[in-house]
Amino acid sequence: MTMIDKLATFCTATSVAASAGTALIGSQIDLSTLTSRPGAGQPVYLVILPTTEIITGGNAGTIRFELASDSTASIATDATATVICASPTYATDGTDANDAQLKVGNVILCQPIDVRRSERYLGIRCVTTTTTTTAGAITAFLTLNPEAYLAYPNAI
Repeated sequence: MTMIDKLATFCTATSVAASAGTALIGSQIDLSTLTSRPGAGQPVYLVILPTTEIITGGNAGTIRFELASDSTASIATDATATVICASPTYATDGTDANDAQLKVGNVILCQPIDVRRSERYLGIRCVTTTTTTTAGAITAFLTLNPEAYLAYPNAI
């Protein structure tokens, strides 16, 4: 059985505050350094959790997260990278008008992934549209058992 550990973590409480555009978030996983692809026959899940509520100051906008692969560790933020999966597009605004998934204690994405046809590197991209995201942070990782992970507000 393949082990999933801290090396399968893309980011921990990493800021996603940025102006409109696409940004690479956290670290990348180099699949060429592994003895087998993640999961080795078992389903692998990408989990993305908000650790600080994601908001915009002023105008409403949208945010989406993608697991992308590329031939280089600096995964392209244009259309040349391969998108393996993506979260829904969520509305960002002040705390009261935000989509619930962007609040601490909820899950932005928990989805099985298939990395068999991916390129060498995997990474998380944040796609912000319309306006600047002024606050927010995420934790993103791969796991074999998403049911074993429970998200609690403020780690309580």
